[in-house]
Amino acid sequence: MAHYRSLGAVPAKRHTQFRPEGDALAFEELMGEEGFSSDSSLLYHRHIPSAMTGSEVWELPDTRTVPNHPMKPRHLKLHELFHGDARQDTDVVEGRRLVLGNGDVRISYVVAGKASKLYRNGVGDECVYVESGAARVETVFGVLTARAGDYVIIPRATTHRWVPQGEEPLRAYCVEANSHIAPPRRYLSRYGQLLEHAPYCERDLHGPAELIQEDGTDVEVLVKHRGSGGEIVGTRFVQAHHPFDVVGWDGCLYPYTFNIADFEPITGRIHQPPPVHQVFEGDNFVICNFVPRKVDYHPLAIPVPYYHSNVDSDEVMFYCGGDYEARKGSGIGQGSISLHPGGHAHGPQPGAYERSIGAEFFDELAVMVDTFRPLELGEGGQACDDGVYAWSWAGGRRA
Repeated sequence: MAHYRSLGAVPAKRHTQFRPEGDALAFEELMGEEGFSSDSSLLYHRHIPSAMTGSEVWELPDTRTVPNHPMKPRHLKLHELFHGDARQDTDVVEGRRLVLGNGDVRISYVVAGKASKLYRNGVGDECVYVESGAARVETVFGVLTARAGDYVIIPRATTHRWVPQGEEPLRAYCVEANSHIAPPRRYLSRYGQLLEHAPYCERDLHGPAELIQEDGTDVEVLVKHRGSGGEIVGTRFVQAHHPFDVVGWDGCLYPYTFNIADFEPITGRIHQPPPVHQVFEGDNFVICNFVPRKVDYHPLAIPVPYYHSNVDSDEVMFYCGGDYEARKGSGIGQGSISLHPGGHAHGPQPGAYERSIGAEFFDELAVMVDTFRPLELGEGGQACDDGVYAWSWAGGRRA
């Protein structure tokens, strides 16, 4: 996100001697994207950030996937994946259950009640949507406060941990990319400012507000990274000093939150296509959100979506609030995912088309991920598939 920020103490000139604590020289770390030819930030550490004393295999949760074959639309009931006291023993990092994935993006779900270990994703950026609950997200850039409705964008290789807050478990919908995640390019000026037609602006993006300082030696950090065959693997680093030793940083690369309530919906006289709901993009996928809004006001408008074929993409809709008009009668509700694969024409459930005529407002909340390569089912997706959604347009009748 090309929006400059600075936090803590930094020198007047980059790449020069900096002694913020008397005679002690700070160690400068440049975090930069695309071979240091894109956005970057400079962080100033009290200790050498490269120093490590151990490295061993971290066995990741089950990351295997199976093809959606024979192809069919699916309804995945995410709230069935976590029950009762098991939530209190789960954290946002190691407790994730893979729902859907391909070579570009992986979608997981978790209900967490305890703090995670220190973690960084060396594969790509993460976009974590907080369905409910709250968390303190502690990072090398400082502290983020995450609440229900927040997207938490964490750049690749950012060391951080999740600390749930309050009595309510933290429900998180995790989108892990093999690339960077950013606002759509059509929303940005050639210099990176969000334009007037964008549905949000820089005022809606909330970066770290305070640095966090921790001491300690031989500190464990979980790292997700690419294996020799292109697969995703894990390593458990032991760093010589605690990574939360940053005294200051500045630049245009950092984690931030954006709340879905700050998205200003784009509406029209007739039904608007899905790109008007887009909020972020990555390589070979986009993220959209559907928020409460006034709907189409042409006198002959049909407010629910027209039937459509995703010729180039799979569509994943996570229903996280409100009352989704187009899916009434399908069994879909809060915590559901619908998967509509490319090659399948889909749209409103029977009766919804007609019932929507005359509607002036939709009270619905959903996060959509469209991928441009087919998605496969992970362990979590297989475990919570309702098995009958594909036949819902035909009244449940199977041939």
